[in-house]
Amino acid sequence: MSMHVPLSRRRFLKVLAGATGALVVGVRTLHAQEVVDGVPLLLLGDDVTALGPYLRIEPDGRTIIGARDPDCGEGTRTSLPRIIAEELDADWRHVQVLQLGPDLFRRKGATLWRYGHQRSGDGTSVPSAWQDLRQAGALARWLLIEAAARASGIPASRLSAHDGAVLLPDGRRLSYGSLVRAASRLTPPRTPPPLKSPERYRLIGQPAGDVDARAMVTGTARFALDTYMAEALTAVVVHCPWTDGRLDSIDTRAALRIAGVRRILQLQPEPGQPLGSTPIAHAVAILADDTWSALRARNTVKLSWKPGASAGPSGETTEKETLALLHSQSVPTHTVRQYGDFDATARHAAHRVEATFVQPYVAHATAEPMNCVVRIEADRVEAVVPTQSPQEAFDVVQRLTGMDPSRIHIRVPRTGGGFGRRFEHDYLAEAVMLAKAVGKPVKLLWTRDQDLGHDFYRPAAIHRMQALLDRRRRIIGWNVRKASASALAGREVPADSLWQSECDPNALPAGLVPHYSAAWFELDSPLPRGPSRGGHHVVDAFATQMFIDEIARQMHRDRLQLRMELLGAPQLLPDANNGPLDTARLANVLQQAADRIGWTLRRNNGHGLGIAFHAMLGAYCAHAFEVSVHGNALRIHRAVCAVDVGRVVNPLGLHAQVTGATLDGISTALGQAIHLENGRVAETSLSDYPLARMAQLPREVEVIVVSSTEAPTGASTLAMPSAAPALASAVEAATTIHVRRLPLMPELLRKI
Repeated sequence: MSMHVPLSRRRFLKVLAGATGALVVGVRTLHAQEVVDGVPLLLLGDDVTALGPYLRIEPDGRTIIGARDPDCGEGTRTSLPRIIAEELDADWRHVQVLQLGPDLFRRKGATLWRYGHQRSGDGTSVPSAWQDLRQAGALARWLLIEAAARASGIPASRLSAHDGAVLLPDGRRLSYGSLVRAASRLTPPRTPPPLKSPERYRLIGQPAGDVDARAMVTGTARFALDTYMAEALTAVVVHCPWTDGRLDSIDTRAALRIAGVRRILQLQPEPGQPLGSTPIAHAVAILADDTWSALRARNTVKLSWKPGASAGPSGETTEKETLALLHSQSVPTHTVRQYGDFDATARHAAHRVEATFVQPYVAHATAEPMNCVVRIEADRVEAVVPTQSPQEAFDVVQRLTGMDPSRIHIRVPRTGGGFGRRFEHDYLAEAVMLAKAVGKPVKLLWTRDQDLGHDFYRPAAIHRMQALLDRRRRIIGWNVRKASASALAGREVPADSLWQSECDPNALPAGLVPHYSAAWFELDSPLPRGPSRGGHHVVDAFATQMFIDEIARQMHRDRLQLRMELLGAPQLLPDANNGPLDTARLANVLQQAADRIGWTLRRNNGHGLGIAFHAMLGAYCAHAFEVSVHGNALRIHRAVCAVDVGRVVNPLGLHAQVTGATLDGISTALGQAIHLENGRVAETSLSDYPLARMAQLPREVEVIVVSSTEAPTGASTLAMPSAAPALASAVEAATTIHVRRLPLMPELLRKI
């Protein structure tokens, strides 16, 4: 049974009364008989028959709001409840936030997700919540005001709500707590109540600290590994270094003699299951009473692995072959977009510029490695899963256990980083398999070497770029030939759609030049690939922005001026996925970043400036850096980022996301790369895969947020794509070294 069924558009906001008089509101169907159990007890109050997916108000004034999307650092546990609280006119000081896991209900034979969208880290949380979550709050406010009107005899039109109370014309306040019993008995309106006008917003647009900040600072925040289940065994795993390899030999005698070690089991991928929903490779799992015993045994087990067909040439050999492919006349796997006539224009163009850019495979390296806790009983499954997609996690558990969906309960804790890695649930599949095998709860923990060596990596890529310019040095033609291994491979995606994870047909400068051609060449790779923070946007923006710098250098043009000329007069470019791309908004963030960094002020102290821009998911971003290089030391003096994300729900959260993504972009650009040796990953620790140290990062990221009344867009990935090229651009300006390859530091040291 497939669980990927979208919540019907005919859903409606329904109110139910709890036996204690609580007001319970959520997105529900119109048919009460379709209600099933599964809503968290905190939202049920004392009446376990009443259901409320998003909101509960108790008679004592307590307000519990459910956050449907996981929080891996994106701030969704703060921003989404504040959207509801805004329309409710709640007193934020008395709001308690509850994380919601996935839940299902039946409607006319179909299985539907109760909460609709449940996904984080891909920039869709706030845009998806903007309508239905505001409506949940607006319905509750309507009911409370209507209850106050009936109690006071004053027309509802003369009443207003403020900070958890209904205000009467004579100045009296009727608290929400005193009204919930009456409100819960009212019949909701047949059409959704009107939403607040933006000028009345009191929470949206105002800074709010993370609801989990105190718990994280004081160490009381509970992650999946803090979960206790009676009789749970701790499991650690050793994976085959080749995804298609096999176990050759194993000797467990010494390991099984270690006190506390209970079982040593083998795991293997399930044939026919898509990548990310089954173990990533053959593996051996050691189960013990505690983590220390499991780790000791893991280091004692004698293992020998047999490589599969993926054991082969090094990355250097593959790169040479790919470069030859891109410079040949080979037909691409897919023509991404083409208009005008680039080849004909090339024959008479006044100027031609070419460059090739190389980028490596990149791992996620989340602060919290993969882990989860699973208990399987005869009539119930419970799992605690750090995930970015609870519904996909639910699917994996249901498929492997065969349990009725109503008997599966998944808790989603705060997570120590996702970046796309936790859209995959191979680690959850391992834990479920082990729990089934041993008949006890299992707490699975990956160590850092397994996490780095068995990731779903961001694909490496090589771009061959060509530009044509007229006699006035204006860009009139653009040709990009990209080679990469698709992140969609092995995921039941048709072969003719694999390019979609690697290219965007509307990527700039498409639509801005008269002659344009973009093509993609599919590469084979032994490495599993998957979603990453920013995905192909990060990879493509580096090549595009650095190539614009290359054009500016060869044509003796100012880099900012050339970008502004390329954007041209304000216009709306079609973008089927995200609405029109507004070049005026993009030019605005670019200019704001340039002004803040002081682009027109000449530097004569060895400092260099760099700039880059990008647009994605309906949002706009630009970075500007000031750097200097002394010997083998790169110093970032200033980092500026200007963003336009439409209406901002939580400015403090946005600032954190922009800062974090900028630092992540810097770190990835400086030193992070995954290398293959005989088909296996060479990196095993953070000493091999260095994250940027504080001394390498700017003291501050100066964030400029453009005020906007447009609908909000996502921001978790927005500041990644333009960070690396702006940094590399500044390095070029400071050193005259042309950066055409990442990571930056090895390249810089090689050329100094």
